[in-house]
Amino acid sequence: MRKIIHIDMDAFYASIEERENPELKGKPVIVGGLPGSRGVVSTCSYEARRYGVRSAMPVATAYRLCPNGIFIKPRIDFYEQVSVQLREIFHRYSDIVEPLSLDEAYIDVTENKINCPSATWIAGYIQKDIREEIHLSASAGVSCNKFLAKIASDVRKPGGLTVITPDKAESFLDNIPVRKFYGVGAVTEKAMHRIGIKTGADLKKVSLEDLIRLFGKAGASYYEIARGIDESPVCPERLRKSIGTEQTFQTDIDDMELIRGILKKQAEAVALALQEEKLKGKTVTLKVRYFDFRSLTRALTQHFRFDDAASIYSAAELLLAKTDAGTVKIRLLGLTVSNFYQDSGVCEYYHPELPF
Repeated sequence: MRKIIHIDMDAFYASIEERENPELKGKPVIVGGLPGSRGVVSTCSYEARRYGVRSAMPVATAYRLCPNGIFIKPRIDFYEQVSVQLREIFHRYSDIVEPLSLDEAYIDVTENKINCPSATWIAGYIQKDIREEIHLSASAGVSCNKFLAKIASDVRKPGGLTVITPDKAESFLDNIPVRKFYGVGAVTEKAMHRIGIKTGADLKKVSLEDLIRLFGKAGASYYEIARGIDESPVCPERLRKSIGTEQTFQTDIDDMELIRGILKKQAEAVALALQEEKLKGKTVTLKVRYFDFRSLTRALTQHFRFDDAASIYSAAELLLAKTDAGTVKIRLLGLTVSNFYQDSGVCEYYHPELPF
């Protein structure tokens, strides 16, 4: 039986800013766009959350809810440096670490570097290392699979440690809102609510056949996770599916010279990222959002693989001609490269049966 830990940093960006500037402690810190911009909230302190501020919320909404908030532009490069320190701590205990983002990761400790029989103890050691060495707080979840570990890490935030043993999994999930389940977004949640599925217990009452009829292939996944079943392995190397960048403008634009200049810079940034990751793609995707919030994407797949700015920009120009840019003002422009060549998408690890 596997032993999985999910580590989720608490208000990561905001906590780093508080660590660097102790005067911010206890105040509503909001990291993201600045008031008056079209940006969104990246993260915020728990003090700001009391006002209703949440991640991915438009900054204008956050400012309306919390006008006395301290708004800070994110310093992604600096946060990445802290994330590297976190991963160094994780790797002290296991090499089977799957980062999900800068501030969270799965760690398989079924077999571990310190020969510790308890995943719960290891999770506690990791939290202690993070507190003492990086001076930040992390929440941890421990269970027999990734889904349950992730659910557990959210139970006692901030700074908590929750364990869901295999024998308690189904009863625990019975009381969880369906929104917490893998693959259940806002639209699916509403659809489930309309037919009386609001909790894990409600979901478990629906047959496999009915779930597939109602939700297609995803229905089979819902059937399994309602019973705490998740066989997906912790994969140390998460395969990149795309690399891209986008920019929201302070003022809507229709100047084609300006638009092309922005596209050229985006192509250069994406090319640099591709070269750093040692990746080459075949598909360029252009994203345009107009002044009235209508969005569209246009994609072009080449017969060759590339990682240079000239190839990316050349494709982007062809795609731009298939939009209304120049005649209709736009508020956002994005450029992405995908369709990479990689040796293997398979993550193979064998974990011998051990007591939980």
